[in-house]
Amino acid sequence: MTFFATLLSVALIIPAALHLLWAVGYWTPIRDETALARATVGAKGITQMPGPVPCAVVAVALFFAAILPHIPSFPMHGLLMTGAATVFLLRGIATYTPHWRKLFCEDPFATLDQRFFGPLILAIGAAFVILNFIGA
Repeated sequence: MTFFATLLSVALIIPAALHLLWAVGYWTPIRDETALARATVGAKGITQMPGPVPCAVVAVALFFAAILPHIPSFPMHGLLMTGAATVFLLRGIATYTPHWRKLFCEDPFATLDQRFFGPLILAIGAAFVILNFIGA
């Protein structure tokens, strides 16, 4: 299961690195801030990326989630794995709710979320469930 945990970590490190770049004001992979905000946040009427603090908080959370499966078991490990699974599964499910669709309706985010982001986030949540279940 080490390969599975490593694959999960890679899937988390990539968006963590992107959030870190956004936290320092480096707009990538889309150079135009408004276009990037519409593609990555998708909130109704968005014209700017979130500020450095929210981007940095998400980056830190994703980096922590990426190393969590590799940390040797300790008393709260199972609880943290369950928490990570819950957060990712709830976010993945939210993708397909009407309320979420109303809040995050800007394209290309709305389309990317349903076709790519949502399924990937659900898969990450499922991976945390599996790794927690087998005791990784």
